[in-house]
Amino acid sequence: MPPSVRDWLPDGHLAWFVLDVVERLDLEAIYAVYRASGCGRPAHDPRMMVALLLYSYAVGERSSRRIERRCVEDVAFRVIVANQTPDHTTIARFRARHAQALADLFVEVLALCQRAGMVRVGTVAIDGTKMAANAGLSSNRTYSAIRAEIEQILAEADAVDAAEDELYGEARGDELPAELADPVTRRERLERAARELEAEHAARQAEYEGRLRRRREYRERTGKGLVGRKPHPPQDAQLLESKRNVTDPDSRIMDLRGSLVQGYNAQAVVGKGQVIIAAGVTNSPNDSNQLRPMLQAAHANLERVGHDGRIKCALADGGYWHHDQIAQVRANKTIVIVPTSDPHRTRARTLGPRQGPEADRINRMLATEAGRRLYRRRAGMVEPIYAQTKHNRGIRTFTRRGLAAVTAEWQLITTAHNLLRLFGHQPVTA
Repeated sequence: MPPSVRDWLPDGHLAWFVLDVVERLDLEAIYAVYRASGCGRPAHDPRMMVALLLYSYAVGERSSRRIERRCVEDVAFRVIVANQTPDHTTIARFRARHAQALADLFVEVLALCQRAGMVRVGTVAIDGTKMAANAGLSSNRTYSAIRAEIEQILAEADAVDAAEDELYGEARGDELPAELADPVTRRERLERAARELEAEHAARQAEYEGRLRRRREYRERTGKGLVGRKPHPPQDAQLLESKRNVTDPDSRIMDLRGSLVQGYNAQAVVGKGQVIIAAGVTNSPNDSNQLRPMLQAAHANLERVGHDGRIKCALADGGYWHHDQIAQVRANKTIVIVPTSDPHRTRARTLGPRQGPEADRINRMLATEAGRRLYRRRAGMVEPIYAQTKHNRGIRTFTRRGLAAVTAEWQLITTAHNLLRLFGHQPVTA
């Protein structure tokens, strides 16, 4: 190898670009965590660790063990870390410890795209994709199975206590039971899953009682019964058969092109040039409630980066249909085009096209050639992003667990995407 790392890579390599970008980022939130006194073991430079993670995510490498190995074997990684070798534990802990600060870099990189003239949001596209969770379908348990396992763990703990009492008497033993020694125990996850299922059942009961109350008030006010079927109370069997994943309780069973996956629903708002304006994650399997929140997040990010343009038109597929949210977005002078029916979905054909003033407006627009031409832009704006993420970069599964951690990871993934767009936007030097 040449004696200087500057000679290891060509000038236009992505690694140099990432290092240059990281020098411009405000990492005060990360540096503030570290001691200024010099006490304790010296840490790897946080700026170097940020560059390592951004470069790793840009090339589709997220396993801390593989990143550690590539810091030894891969020239570009060795340049990023200045020939140091952070181990996989350090990498994983840095990513978890600074998850929110790393997620906040999304806006910082978006600001760089803004200064480069890449953020154009007259028309934006919104779409979601199902991403597998770091949990398997086999880890789903019914409420009755969860309660049985909790009782089994408690019984085993009682048995261990009784055995230790007989062995040690009033003296203390040296070790705790394995389930009690683990700070994030299986029992805690099971109890959380049980509480969530019980809360959902209580919400169904409250909704049932509310509907009964509205029917009763309507009869007292008008002397007539409310039209429609009388609501039925939720059955105990619904609770007993409800399921939750005990590995990642925040994840849900979702349909991914005809097959079931334990996962999350990752969302993105994309402007012209495939720059991601906002990114988020939900554990709702459908997109119908995501239109307004994602556009609000996009407006907030545009304001933070100082972009003075406004979103004039939002394009989304039929899964985002929500009459009230479309009306609320339109009240802010943003045109929304969401198809009122989807001929490719059997369920849509069964239910028929959507009704109402917003549906009528969209149908009139899509009946014109100009309206159809405008809506056709949606696919070319947003779908290549998921193709690049899942197929080119190989990112199909979240590595972290829990909605907050997964959201932070998705923002890091989309930050790396915008970084790649910015890299491709740079002028080519001779």
